Amino acid sequence: MGITREGRHKRRETGGRRAKFRKKRKFEMGRPPAMTKIGETRIHEVRCRGGNKKFRALKLESGNFSWGTEVCTRKVRVLDVTYNASNNELVRTKTLVKGAIVLIDAHPFKTWYESHYGVKIGIKKALEVQKTDISAKSSESQDRIKARQVTRTLEPGLDNQFASGRVLAKISSRPGQTGRCDGYILEGRELQFYQRMMAKK
Repeated sequence: MGITREGRHKRRETGGRRAKFRKKRKFEMGRPPAMTKIGETRIHEVRCRGGNKKFRALKLESGNFSWGTEVCTRKVRVLDVTYNASNNELVRTKTLVKGAIVLIDAHPFKTWYESHYGVKIGIKKALEVQKTDISAKSSESQDRIKARQVTRTLEPGLDNQFASGRVLAKISSRPGQTGRCDGYILEGRELQFYQRMMAKK
């Protein structure tokens, strides 16, 4: 028997049984979950209804992650799965699904930030801001970087993560449907919420 998405076998809301007036149909078909893991990229193409295609990612090692407040997107490595609201088993087996909280490599974002603002971040026990050497740049570039430094803000929660070289991010794409593992870096109240949940676990 194949997997089906129909709901006729369920009882009515009142508790009454529904009549079995037909068998399974092809257009109600479902497929087994992809259970995407971390590893060397392996994607299967699946032909769907109407000749459309789905891209079933069986293994993925990187994806495009966005840093929302800085409007910066980089392709980075996915290192680990740390939390999943729906099922702890998906954390144990390191399964990549939409909504999973993952650890990603912070290095590409760190190098961009330091070149953009001319300030070093993620330094443990740093009492004052350490600036990078921008003397080799043109005077226009130096003025631009100095102007950015005035309005620059970086929350302590993110700065601490940059010190460890890893940041928490949330997957917003569907790896088993699109074959991609894209998402965004956790910040602000959302970051605090997930840190609380992980500490509780």
